[in-house]
Order: sequence, then structure tokens, then C-alpha cells
Amino acid sequence: MAQPIPFRRIAVIGAGLIGGSFALSVRKAFRGIVTVGFDRADAAEKARLGGAFDQVTTEFDEAVRGADLVYVALPIAAAIAALPAIAGSADGHALVTDACSTKAVVCRIAQEHFSKGVRFLGGHPMAGKEHSGIEHADADLFRGAPYALIARETEGDPRVKSFAALVASIGARPVWTDADTHDWAVGIVSHLPQLVSVALARVVQDETDETGLPVTLSGHGLRDTLRLAGSPYGVWRDILLTNTENVSRALDRLTQAIDYLRKQLASKEIEQEFSSANQLYKLLRKENRD
Repeated sequence: MAQPIPFRRIAVIGAGLIGGSFALSVRKAFRGIVTVGFDRADAAEKARLGGAFDQVTTEFDEAVRGADLVYVALPIAAAIAALPAIAGSADGHALVTDACSTKAVVCRIAQEHFSKGVRFLGGHPMAGKEHSGIEHADADLFRGAPYALIARETEGDPRVKSFAALVASIGARPVWTDADTHDWAVGIVSHLPQLVSVALARVVQDETDETGLPVTLSGHGLRDTLRLAGSPYGVWRDILLTNTENVSRALDRLTQAIDYLRKQLASKEIEQEFSSANQLYKLLRKENRD
């Protein structure tokens, strides 16, 4: 039985990895939704060839006009810059949501521009790849992933309820939270791991000598641990600029944990740290399977 269509026309602002994957996932889950992609000329041409969208345009107003849902899949700074224009162009019945990795700044700016009619809903899919671009878009990218929604679960606006239902339909798991709590949480579980990977890469590079050691002795463990090091700085620049305080706090906590491990290297107390780490790893694996 076909699912009811929550939105008839969806404008995706930013036809890259996230925007393209969102369009593909929606088209996979629903029939009858028209997806319109907006981007600069070179990216728009790639999107047209990729088949994620029914229509592709380089005209902003053309994309937004008539859309029931406007999905902003731009880097944080670009998304913030686009919000006033979206607020001015979107139809009064529309829901506007974003996919930015930090929420407090974005939601604060949105609050200044979205007041009547058009509703803004902060959002963040906890999904991605090391490589960006529409050519890496995947209809199953969001499947099994948490999807933060900056609102209360008891939200009465039917547009917000419809989007939450759409998120569930594409295989993601809605997580309701406020903007500040979101930014603290992702500082720990997303931004800190990225910087740990970058720091580890620096240590390995600095320690590698002219013979290639120790890299030539590395196995899958190092490669797996450094997976996040493949993410480009361009993806992370705005994240670090808009979540500096939370990321700094997370790094302080990591420094404390490393200092404790250093002091316990020759002590049996370190066994408890391994045990706790094992438990968390098993929990994460269980959640991923579920």
C-alpha cells in the first residue's frame, strides 16, 4: 500500500551529497512527489545527469516558489546567508528545514526572518560520507541514522509532524531536541571524533621516518580509526566556527581522559577503562543493528 504523500513539491537548495541523497530517498519512499534541485550551474548540471531530481534550476525563486517543503542542504555559512531570501520567496504554507551540522546559530538567524506563515524547523541528519558531491548521493544514506529535529515531539504544527513522518519513511530515526542540547551532543559524538582522527593523523605523519615506518607496519586498525581524516576541511570549517565552545569543552574532556590513561599505563586500573570502552562499543553496535 502506497504511503500518503506528506509534501507534493520539495525544493532542495544545494544539490550535493546530502541534498541529492535526500531527494533520492524521498523519491524511493514516495510516488508523486516532485523534487526540484537548486545549485550553481556546474553542480546543477551534475544533478541533472544524476537523476535525483525531477527538475533542476539555477534560479533560486523558481526552485522555492510553490514548494510545500524547502530543504536547505548547504554549508552552514551559505545556509545562513540564504535564509532571508528563502523567507521572502517561500509560500506561506511551506515548511523550511535545514540539514546543517550545528543548530544554535542557524535557528537563531532563522527566528529573525521566519515569523508568519512559513515555518522553519531546524534539522540535522547524522549521516554522511568522506566524499561530498551529488555523484556520491545515496538513496539509503539516512537509513538507520538518527535525525535531529529542533522542536518538541508534542509539536502541534501539522507540517512538522509531516516532516517527522517523512524522516521515518526514508529510514531515519527522528530525535527531538533543542538547539543548544544538539550542539553540545554533536560536539561529543561527531565533532570530537573528527578532531581526534585529525590529531592522530598528525602524530602518525610526524613519527614516520624516511623508511616509511611506522606506516608500513600499519593494518586495518589504523585505517579504520583514520576514516574520518578523509573529510575535507571545507566541510568542517563552518562547524568549528559555529560550535567552538562545545568542541573546546570536548577536547578538554579528552585531554583529561588521556592524562588519566597515561598515569594508569602500568596499573591494573586501566583494565576498567577497557571494560567501559568495550561496553560502549557493544551498545553502539547493538543500536546500529536495531
